[in-house]
Formats: sequence, structure tokens, C-alpha cells
Amino acid sequence: MKITKIDQKGIDLITKWESFKSKPYLCPAKVPTIGYGTTRYPNGAKVTLNDREVTKEQALSFLQHDVKAFELSVDAFCRDDVTQNQFNALVSFAYNLGSGALKGSSLLRKVNTNPLDKTIKDSFLAWVFADGSSNKKDDDGDGLIDEKGEKQRLNGLTNRRQDEANLYFTR
Repeated sequence: MKITKIDQKGIDLITKWESFKSKPYLCPAKVPTIGYGTTRYPNGAKVTLNDREVTKEQALSFLQHDVKAFELSVDAFCRDDVTQNQFNALVSFAYNLGSGALKGSSLLRKVNTNPLDKTIKDSFLAWVFADGSSNKKDDDGDGLIDEKGEKQRLNGLTNRRQDEANLYFTR
């Protein structure tokens, strides 16, 4: 049976890593965000830092609305025989990074070639870098410490990608 919707495991994974914030905040990408990673309300309006607080129930409603677009993308991009857990992990990935990131990724190419390829885990773990403040490390391995534009390895992203990869390979 073709999977086209995430289940509760998928929602639980997203809410674990997005974590609930009742007040608007700037995410690491400097985008106004609220609830469980919502950047646009269901009516299409962008979240602003001046918006009112939301309840957990409102945030879950926003999440359910947001997830629909990512389910459609994963369904459109992926082969039809992915398992429920594979679908959940890919929707979580797309929810965090965007459908465009998934569409152009080696992760998607590997999934569509052989969804049981063990190197898919490495492809999840390649997506653990973000722009950030100085951390006094050579995160990109070029021998330069915190040069302009260097992406920083974020522990939270590393842990999220690990969870996504683990769910992906759970039977």
C-alpha cells in the first residue's frame, strides 16, 4: 500500500525536535517562527515577532496544516514503495529543511535507487550544518577557523538527523 501521510510517530518526531514555543521567535535561519516551527499561518500570513502567543492546541493545528505540503512533496518525489517509517523520516527532514532541499539531495537519489541502502544514514547526517556564530572550530575541514560563511555543525541538527535516520531504518 502506498504511503501518503505521516502517522503519529512522524508527528512525534517533528514535535520532539521543533519543540513548542508559544511566543514568536527567530529560528537559527533568522525567520520569525511560532509553535512547532510554523513560519506561515494557515491563512498564508507570515509569522511576525509581534504576533500573539499561541496555545499548544493552536500550534498542533498549524503543524498539521504545514505537514500536508511536505507530505505532498515527499509523495511526489519518492518511489511508491517506501515504508511508513521511511515516509515519516523524509517528511520530518523536509519539514525542517524545506522540500527543495530534499528534492535536490543525494538522500532522495539514494532512497529512489534503493530505499534499503545503508549509506542513506550518511546522507541524512550530511545535513547538520547551519550558519552560526563563531565556535572556534574548522567545521568544514578546510584548515581555516570560523572563516566568513563557514557553516557550523549544530548538535541539535546532528541529533535530529540521527533520529530521522534511525526511524527511517526502523521496521
